[in-house]
Amino acid sequence: MKSLSFIAFIVFWSVAGTLFALSLLVPGSGPVSAGEKTYTLQDIARHNRTDDCWMAIAGQVYDFSRFMPKHPAPPAILAVWCGKEATQGMKTKGYGNDHSPAAWAMTEAYRIGVLKKE
Repeated sequence: MKSLSFIAFIVFWSVAGTLFALSLLVPGSGPVSAGEKTYTLQDIARHNRTDDCWMAIAGQVYDFSRFMPKHPAPPAILAVWCGKEATQGMKTKGYGNDHSPAAWAMTEAYRIGVLKKE
């Protein structure tokens, strides 16, 4: 019985630690830092082409223009999200599966600010 309790203890803290680590990788909509740029959905909507592609994801704003040719899927897959709030696309990849923690972490390189709450 002691070994079962010990195993349950280890599993619990392993899962809790993993979830905490993943939460650090996923961009959130935390507080805006002083001097950080804020954008409205109207600002983002002006960047709706594959060569000028901005997206709002989970309260953050990204300029994926340079990333479009690097994405593993064809640019047309991402093009539908250019100029839009794209959290659903990031979380479902269009067919129900969330992007990997590595993909979420990669977005930081393209982050340009935060979405202004309206």
